[in-house]
Amino acid sequence: MLNAISPIDGRYAGKTAALVPYFSEFALIKYRVQVEVEYLISLAKLPLPQLQDWPADYSTRLRKVYKEFKVGDAKKVKEYERTINHDVKAVEYFVKDKVKELGGERYAEFVHFGLTSQDINNTAFPMMIRDGMQAVLLPELQGLRNVMYEMAADLRHLPMLARTHGQPATPTGLGKEIMVFVERLDRQMEGVKKLSFFAKFGGATGNFNAHLVAYPDIDWISFADSFIRQLGLSRLQYTTQIQHYDNLAAIFDAWARINTILIDFSRDIWTYIMLEYFKQKVVANEVGSSAMPHKVNPIDFENAEGNLGIANALLKHLSEKLPISRLQRDLTDSTVLRNVGVPFGHILIAIKSLSKGMRKLMPNTVKIKSDLEDNFLILAEAVQTVLRREGVDKPYELLKKLTRGQSQISSKKWAAFIDNLPVNPEVRQELKSISPMTYTGYACVQFEEEE
Repeated sequence: MLNAISPIDGRYAGKTAALVPYFSEFALIKYRVQVEVEYLISLAKLPLPQLQDWPADYSTRLRKVYKEFKVGDAKKVKEYERTINHDVKAVEYFVKDKVKELGGERYAEFVHFGLTSQDINNTAFPMMIRDGMQAVLLPELQGLRNVMYEMAADLRHLPMLARTHGQPATPTGLGKEIMVFVERLDRQMEGVKKLSFFAKFGGATGNFNAHLVAYPDIDWISFADSFIRQLGLSRLQYTTQIQHYDNLAAIFDAWARINTILIDFSRDIWTYIMLEYFKQKVVANEVGSSAMPHKVNPIDFENAEGNLGIANALLKHLSEKLPISRLQRDLTDSTVLRNVGVPFGHILIAIKSLSKGMRKLMPNTVKIKSDLEDNFLILAEAVQTVLRREGVDKPYELLKKLTRGQSQISSKKWAAFIDNLPVNPEVRQELKSISPMTYTGYACVQFEEEE
């Protein structure tokens, strides 16, 4: 790992290992082999005349080629590729070898029959992305969401000084502020789960030219639709040599929105730590600074923010570049698409960092309470609203004169101000009963723990 260029495969290899079965070079080859094998089996089911003697158990034996795919198999594919300098053709040759080894030499030339490389790639990549999302990324994100929810539930009754534009503002609840991000994630995750995965499958320029000239009596469109459906995808009906990638762009954009939410969350938690609203559990033997022994840095949230930023930069390029290709195709999509696992690797690193960081946090209730008690001026909104109710002339201007530009107003000065207001004693008592600790609206009562 010390020789890895990317930290995904080096420094962070342990955190991204779960994505290897979906986004590695090995995985890409395996998915390509799966598409080639299943395509040949589907041709036999038609059946093509030359495949009518297909043995009953041959499909089961042939499926083992990808179901039991080994590193040694991938190396054989790479050996072919080094000789012919074509990655998909190398897969075709490998599958043909396996077909022959299993006694199906007479079927070998129907491997990759009528196809172009992108029929394989544009089926394999959506399957990889779908499976990687469903098996790893969404469960990890759900786990982080659950950690956030649990913290929100634990802190749901804790009032906190809010800050708008960085300045003291109407109080809120610490748990409620975390629930804002939980709700945002829930909505975006729901959207991601509804996204569809499409494949391109139709020959050299998407028209089944070779298929139709060889077997004009077969409905190749229906065949291809059925074949792609059995792989768990939907087939695009009108394509060039490649799929147009609009659907993949939608997936990348959806994950970019999730990442933006997590960046926002990382920065807010970082700020709460800076304000001392959260303390961090000290991990024995860890060092926070090479020069300052006292430091316990919010490194998990900084790490997450950095990785999410890299992920979004890559997702943006994938989303903007892939749907654009000259005429029926240029090759720019190939090298770009090979990087599809990179942003997901950075996302996974970030999610793990946030989950780890969240579990280190402890609310500093003393500091949170102190900030509230030192900021009676935030009650200006409450008082001027009650004065409006009582018909007092220009209450906003009255409170502005007292509070604007002030850093603090003592409770004594606040009480004296209320005593001089032109309202009856009952209203004065009502106003005096409002405190920064209680002026929280629904923030500390709206949240109800899920069953």
